[in-house]
Amino acid sequence: MTLDDNRLISMANQIADFFKSYPEGEAVEGIATHIQKFWDPRMRRGIFAHLNKGGAGLHPLTLKALQQLAAKQPDLAKSA
Repeated sequence: MTLDDNRLISMANQIADFFKSYPEGEAVEGIATHIQKFWDPRMRRGIFAHLNKGGAGLHPLTLKALQQLAAKQPDLAKSA
């Protein structure tokens, strides 16, 4: 993992911490929506590259959100 990976993981997990009190489906959707709307393309590519390497350190809700985004936008996840 690079320093950039660690920073992206931390940021993504902070989003999950915010949504962890929501029902799981709402939390996953909220995390996915936040990443899609507010992360720039480089950040999204970085977190998907990390996910494609196994996603170590990502909160389970974050993993599900990224998997949901990848299913909806497979080209985004593949470009990582």
